[in-house]
Amino acid sequence: MSEGVVAHERLLLVSTNYAPEQAGIGPYAAQLAEHWAAERQAEVHVLAGMPHYPSWRVDPAYRGKWRSVDSRAGVLIHRRRHTVPPRQTAARRALYEATILAHGVLAPPRMGRPDIVVAQVPSLAGGLLAARLAKRHGVPYLPIVQDLMGAAAEQSGISGGGRAAGAAAAVERRMLRDATLVGIIHDSFRDRVTALGVPENRIRLVPNWSHVAGPSAPRRETRARLGWPEGRPVLLHSGNMGLKQGLDVLVETARHAPELRVVLMGDGSQRGRLVELAAGLPNVDFLPPASDDEFPDVLAAADALVVTQRASVLDMSLPSKLTSYFVAGRPVIASVAAQGGTAQEIRRSKAGMLVPPEDPAALAAAARELAADPATADTMGARGADYARTHLSRAAGLGRVTALLDEARAAHSRGSTA
Repeated sequence: MSEGVVAHERLLLVSTNYAPEQAGIGPYAAQLAEHWAAERQAEVHVLAGMPHYPSWRVDPAYRGKWRSVDSRAGVLIHRRRHTVPPRQTAARRALYEATILAHGVLAPPRMGRPDIVVAQVPSLAGGLLAARLAKRHGVPYLPIVQDLMGAAAEQSGISGGGRAAGAAAAVERRMLRDATLVGIIHDSFRDRVTALGVPENRIRLVPNWSHVAGPSAPRRETRARLGWPEGRPVLLHSGNMGLKQGLDVLVETARHAPELRVVLMGDGSQRGRLVELAAGLPNVDFLPPASDDEFPDVLAAADALVVTQRASVLDMSLPSKLTSYFVAGRPVIASVAAQGGTAQEIRRSKAGMLVPPEDPAALAAAARELAADPATADTMGARGADYARTHLSRAAGLGRVTALLDEARAAHSRGSTA
């Protein structure tokens, strides 16, 4: 048994998103829970929603179910039904959160007393449920902040978001105030979290890790299979197609630069609108999400990987796609605000180029510059892969969160006996 493991340890992770979801925080939640089950030999339970992200449609295998208990890789996943709004507005998001909270309160997971409750947050309801369950059992509560929903409502462009931002921040404040410790995935979150009333000495940095393997197939073979001819630069965006991504800029880039091929791979609430916006553009392709096995090879086959955010997005989130982009070994073009966390990661890794957000001409110019200098593009990509190996390994990421779990348990124990 590993050092630090408590005999008969029982852990509860609350994460609305969980495997088989392939995008967002679902893969991180699953790898964390499975790591605890395997390496700590713990009894691990997860309170989750029905799989629905990033398509915002319930996975067909779970439609019609109110509750279920699945066993996956030694983890028991307790799923609860909730609304899934196909279009995002502040009111619909509030209903989504309310149904997650209500069903979790009415039907908490059937399990023995946990030793700690961990929450993967962006879900406000998930954080509140985790805090409630921890308080009921008198055990430590550890939220890991992946997104800041108050800031998201303010910055993402969601309809009614400005009015909802204050309410969301108030819920976040309540959700975080009683936490034993609070994990954040990037330092750009720190000021917001302290502004919500969390003392600086209770905040810990636990960056996400690269949750995918590196590419294995030759780039030329993958490009041929995808129908991407050599000599025509391919810009690839992979992942969620939501409001905060501001993906209109990629469609307009394709319109501005017909020699480029723009590929949007994934799903999300804005996919249908983007398809309509790109109608008549022969150099824009939409692909479904790639399978786990194909995903790294598809990323590596592109000439450049693109991450976009609306100009208003500053400190609400850090795109999970970045870790996968770095592993793929291709240069990243980041069309994002210069002061945000995404820009900080591009500068730190030296793995890409920064261009102003919502500026298709600047994005096209960056793509042309990389296409004209393949050696520089390859060097940037290699730096990203090296950055992933040295800073974003799965073992290091899982170890950081696990160490934080142990620290939270020890801090709670000291407080209980003081």
